[in-house]
Amino acid sequence: MNTTTSVPAKPQATALGYPRIGPNRELKRALEAHWSGRLDAAGLEAAAAAVRSGMLDDLSVLDTVPTGTFSYYDHVLDTICAVDALPPRHRRDSELASYFAAARGDDAAVPLEMTKWFDTNYHYLVPEIGPKTAFAAKPAKAVAEFIEAKERGLDARPVLLGPVSFLLLAKPSEDAPEGFAPLDRLEELVEVYVALLGALHDAGAGLIQIDEPALCADRTEAELAATAAAYRRLVAEAEIVVAGGYGPFGEALPVLLEAGVEGIALDLVRGRSDLDALEALDVSRETFFLAGVVDGRNIWRADLAKGAADLARLQAISDRVGVSSSSSLLHVPVDLSPETELPEGLFERLAFARQKLAEITAIADPAGSRETRPSTPAAWRDEAVRERLSALGADADRRLPYAERQAAQAERVPLPPLPTTTIGSFPQTAELRNARAAHRRGLMIDADYKARMKAEVAAVIAEQEKLGLDVLVHGEPERNDMVQYFAEQLTGFATTAAGWVQSYGSRCVRPPILFADVARQAPMTVEWTSYAQSLTEKPVKGMLTGPVTILAWSFVRDDQPLADTADQVALALRDEVADLEAAGTAIIQVDEPALRELLPVRAASRAAYRDWATRSFRIATAGVRPETSIHTHLCYSEFGEVIDAIAALDADVTSIEASRSKMEVLADLDRANYRSAVGPGVWDIHSPRVPAAEDMAEALRLAVAALGPERVWANPDCGLKTRRYEEVRPSLEGLVAAARTVREQLA
Repeated sequence: MNTTTSVPAKPQATALGYPRIGPNRELKRALEAHWSGRLDAAGLEAAAAAVRSGMLDDLSVLDTVPTGTFSYYDHVLDTICAVDALPPRHRRDSELASYFAAARGDDAAVPLEMTKWFDTNYHYLVPEIGPKTAFAAKPAKAVAEFIEAKERGLDARPVLLGPVSFLLLAKPSEDAPEGFAPLDRLEELVEVYVALLGALHDAGAGLIQIDEPALCADRTEAELAATAAAYRRLVAEAEIVVAGGYGPFGEALPVLLEAGVEGIALDLVRGRSDLDALEALDVSRETFFLAGVVDGRNIWRADLAKGAADLARLQAISDRVGVSSSSSLLHVPVDLSPETELPEGLFERLAFARQKLAEITAIADPAGSRETRPSTPAAWRDEAVRERLSALGADADRRLPYAERQAAQAERVPLPPLPTTTIGSFPQTAELRNARAAHRRGLMIDADYKARMKAEVAAVIAEQEKLGLDVLVHGEPERNDMVQYFAEQLTGFATTAAGWVQSYGSRCVRPPILFADVARQAPMTVEWTSYAQSLTEKPVKGMLTGPVTILAWSFVRDDQPLADTADQVALALRDEVADLEAAGTAIIQVDEPALRELLPVRAASRAAYRDWATRSFRIATAGVRPETSIHTHLCYSEFGEVIDAIAALDADVTSIEASRSKMEVLADLDRANYRSAVGPGVWDIHSPRVPAAEDMAEALRLAVAALGPERVWANPDCGLKTRRYEEVRPSLEGLVAAARTVREQLA
């Protein structure tokens, strides 16, 4: 019962979570060794234990440490396992095999759907919940990780994903009846959480952190009422601090307070309105608040004076306060120390996870530093770029109507019904990675490196012609990453040596740092695309990454509006698009997989985002002639939330992830009266499964039935860089065969 407290009266320093891949991606390497059969389950657990130990080493500088935030793949999947809600198709002889079957799929079953985690580049696995889902408490992981910390003498705070968010993030299982919503199961799931809390209490846990990020989004009155009921039940069993981490709690804030939670962790970076709201509420001075004043999602140094001022405002409301990150530090790299080659003046303006822990402890310490952030150097401004943007005409983002463009494009590049293509990249083999590493270290001269990459382009073109694809790509062997490649060639960006961040599972990225005004210095892709086109009579797509995705997958300056920065990137891309067109490229793909990612969590801010995001894309692409086809690509998102923005991009062809979601996007397109061409992905490239040709043919039939054959392309869900040729060849053979089968049925 809620009669005692384990929370100290003085400000305590803590974090809501921590990076879990290891400072040098140790977990990634162990996972991939295990999946390839080179490391057994015991070896994988030993590697995981070492990563967890390193996490605790770092976190030990805090007054209290979060536990249970480690994951082999995804914390939502961990929660699925903790409440025993794995679908039957994923249950195997061992818990680990079942876990990875759900994450990655296998020969017997497709994996769980994957989508973006709120407005971040992290991907989570979507729970499948139905009326027959039999919940049960399985607390072993949470308890074991709590005990690991406790045995080291640390004041540990277990962390669980909350039941409300878990169900709001879920989708109905296939056997669910019409009208069923996963939240309908909340009352039953809460009792499972009672058992989980009880197991943690028995292990010695006091305060328990329950993450409810879904409460940072707009919620209905019914959802808030269900939340209130759930937490009235839970607070009777444990001391609970509820964390959001992705903006303000808003209307959920008084609901949680009235439910009697022990404390609330506030995101005071993106949700400072909660602090204003608290000052207007009648709040018990015994309520515990964590001031999330250190940004858990970006890498700029905190303004310690501002953080201390926000802490003081909370201390005027409550006698029990602490300092934390605004969200889990999952979204930032581990350590800034290796970054010794950054541009002048940048290093001292940055903080990665370890440095953020120091900022948290400084703000919590009444005698700690209260240093303010330095202003932006004048050298980081490019007046020529700003003048060019100011001079853009009102029609700089407009093209002729789609119907007129379509006719011109069909005449320039005649294609069969259901044209087959891929999204862009081909497998990045060990040989390619070794060549890139050797070139980067100065062990391979430029001429040899270029010759090696050109040989790979030639091989990829030959592979696609042999497979019978209709529209080809050069395979992108020269690109280390679809954002970093451009960041290395544009002004205003810096890249890191070891700034790795988890995207999903073992997939890690090194987001560039966009710190200054952006400009293109020279063509970036024209040589590669033109060379590929010289090897074939079939059209080869030019491949670019769009301005929104470049922002979303970078750590972006916060001293000017995102819209202004997006337009600068768009202007640089506009120059590249123009050069590709001048070189004879008939199809130019500008990928925006992160369009949904930056969509604000709250509806009130979304219209403004859609306006600037889609305008920046059109600035990049609208300068081409009508006969030049503009493609774009989006993946792993809830497309229904951005379908109007997809239409506003005004692309000629949009390829969209659709295989894991079983073509659900088709209904969204139909409801939005979307009329451009679409390539709904028929092969989930994030799984090692080789799909059957008939399965892909059936997906194409669904697309044709919904959209008409003249508007459907056949393609995978995403690029192929993470797959092996042993998977790619049979999958693409099946894709081409599937398109041929459906064409014949249409004839």
